[in-house]
Amino acid sequence: MRILKIKSLPKKASHLAERDTIMLHACFQVLTDSVDEDGVDLVVEYNKYHKVFVDEVRFLYAWWKKRKEFEGEMVEDNEMLLRLMTIREQLWI
Repeated sequence: MRILKIKSLPKKASHLAERDTIMLHACFQVLTDSVDEDGVDLVVEYNKYHKVFVDEVRFLYAWWKKRKEFEGEMVEDNEMLLRLMTIREQLWI
C-alpha cells in the first residue's frame, strides 16, 4: 500500500478542506511525485506522441507550481484537472 502525502494542503486546514479541493490537490500531488520522484518528464523516448505527453506534463507541472494556494479560479482548476485526467494512464509508462 502506498500513502499519498498531499504537500500543497496546509496541515491545519487539510481536515477542513472541501472534498473537491482535496481531490484537486491529490491529483496534482500524483503528477508532482511523478515528475519529482520518477522523472516522467525526462524520459528520452521522444516519438511525436510521447513528446506531446511530456510537453503536457511539463505544462501542467509548471502551472501547478505557480498556482497560488487556494487562490485558483475554479474554471481554470477544472480545465487543468481535466487535462491531467487525459494523460493519467501515461504517467505510469
